[in-house]
Amino acid sequence: MAAECSKSKCAILFAKIKESNNDVWPIVYSPNYNITFFGMEKLHPFDSTKWGNVFQYLQDSNMISKDTVVCPTEISKEQLLEFHTERYISSLNWSSKVAVITEVPPVACLPNFVVQRRLLSKLRLQTSGTIIAARLALLRQWSINLGGGFHHCSSDKGGGFCAYADISGALKTLKTEGLINSALIIDLDAHQGNGHQKDFKDTDWVHTLDVYNGSIYPGDYKAKEMRNLLAIELRSFTADEKYLDKVSKASSDETRWFLDWQGRERYPYSWYSVVGINLKQLKSSLTLF
Repeated sequence: MAAECSKSKCAILFAKIKESNNDVWPIVYSPNYNITFFGMEKLHPFDSTKWGNVFQYLQDSNMISKDTVVCPTEISKEQLLEFHTERYISSLNWSSKVAVITEVPPVACLPNFVVQRRLLSKLRLQTSGTIIAARLALLRQWSINLGGGFHHCSSDKGGGFCAYADISGALKTLKTEGLINSALIIDLDAHQGNGHQKDFKDTDWVHTLDVYNGSIYPGDYKAKEMRNLLAIELRSFTADEKYLDKVSKASSDETRWFLDWQGRERYPYSWYSVVGINLKQLKSSLTLF
């Protein structure tokens, strides 16, 4: 894992956030989140313009507009190296490597400068958005990044369309800056969040609740060795009622455990990848959904 610095270079990404207008919601989004490149994006089962679709829905509902969201700037290589290894970042200069990570084989046939511009730059922008959203949560008590959440990527390995470890990067940045002393990740994606689990495997200050389908990708048994992990494995075709019951019970158990460990020392701040509310009973420095 890349070494942590005494002062984070990523802090510049949110250096001017405090100066933002109060009329701007703590919601981070850019139209450049959306990925299109010669139709190849359709070869992956995920909708590579889903972030724009979410924004459009919220805009059509008169909830937000392009003037009421925070637009991120792209994270640099130097900043990425604060939470990624040099070897991994260099490997992304090979289109064949990116093709494996994104699970779109034809990407291997494209010149890397095209892959960088039409694909990886979009993911870097979303990574920056996650770091900014995490900082906004501390300022405004909640925030949303309409992109990011690349929970399959660790400091030295990507996969599952996750090329950058934005979750790990956001937490490490805030910890390095002395802005948080602990964090709770609540991961309710259908897939196991193996990336950040590997990055914080032996870490005391990060706890994780992960509810996922244990029958599908990635099946990473090594990641389940994370010290402070509560993993709830479900199976395909689990009924809604059973799923919600499992999530409710697991959330209560994890919250109680985290509260006991944390000693109720600090006020809560919540950061969500899509949507959420402030959890007033949870005294973590930062809560990630």
